[in-house]
Amino acid sequence: MQIIKKSKGGIDYLATILKRKAKTITKAILWRIPHNTLQDDVRLKIGRYNRIFNIETPETSKPKSALTLDNEEFQTLLTFLEENYEPFKKGIRKYIQIDEKFDQNNIQHLKAIFSDPDKQKVLDFVAKNDILPEDLVSSLQYQVRTKAVQEFDDMLSNDLLECNWQGWFKKNDWVLGSEFVRILDERSIDTSNIADYLMQAYDGFLDIIEIKRPEGHLKFWANYQVQGNWIPSSDLTKAITQATKYIYEVEREANSVKFLERVGKIKTIKPRCVLIFGRSNSWDESQKEAYRILNASYHNLTIMTYDHVLARAKRILGLDGKEKLVIGDNFDEDLLDLNIE
Repeated sequence: MQIIKKSKGGIDYLATILKRKAKTITKAILWRIPHNTLQDDVRLKIGRYNRIFNIETPETSKPKSALTLDNEEFQTLLTFLEENYEPFKKGIRKYIQIDEKFDQNNIQHLKAIFSDPDKQKVLDFVAKNDILPEDLVSSLQYQVRTKAVQEFDDMLSNDLLECNWQGWFKKNDWVLGSEFVRILDERSIDTSNIADYLMQAYDGFLDIIEIKRPEGHLKFWANYQVQGNWIPSSDLTKAITQATKYIYEVEREANSVKFLERVGKIKTIKPRCVLIFGRSNSWDESQKEAYRILNASYHNLTIMTYDHVLARAKRILGLDGKEKLVIGDNFDEDLLDLNIE
């Protein structure tokens, strides 16, 4: 644990040893100088002190050589290190610092590249020329997904129509889990049945996603219990019936040439369905247990609430554990009067 100390001259300071050698110790010292009119001044002193051989304490508190940076010099040094240390360490020969002075022509050029309608072409160009390092790609993806989760949370506060949620899931299919690879462009099972999403699972087979708006008049549980047990509402029962009908119709179309052409010849053996329905943020323990029992009764259907989706998205992103003395300018550094430890 770091402890800020006070010098004999009344100045707060924090010191650390940068390096120990047989005859010298290199020490870095931060100190804070208060002002009566300006913001407190933070300065850095780096000194090399003589020491007695094999004894940890230096023979004198006066360094054999020292450099003291004032606040402006220190802040400039920090900015220089922050902006340049990592690219310099990695051996990058040329790079541009992105700040408010970044050339607007460069910005427009970058926008033009990434605005190309052929997204696969853009991705191939970026990958081929190693434009974006992996850590930057991961950081960008994390920021986009974090923003999407916040948007999802905000949407739950509004009574939105089902089409709004369909658009959100279309853009953020990653929340549906790693078992799904992509959403297919095709939604129609046949002329009478149109699912919200037909998905390609990681094993190459076709699955179904069906969503219902979380608010409105739809309820997850009935307003009454049967023999002390929670039972699905009529709204949920209708949604389950619709989902199981979609599973049945997909199986019927498994050998249809036209259907296979529409879905890209993805295999359609024993399709499964995920039904996203209602809210669970106010459930008590008995309702949570009833939900577990309800899901266990289906082998090819999984029911999730919007709060379950939100919780899983936060876990994926690692967000689930987070549910915003007066001294003038002519300072005499001898006032610090440090005893180097």
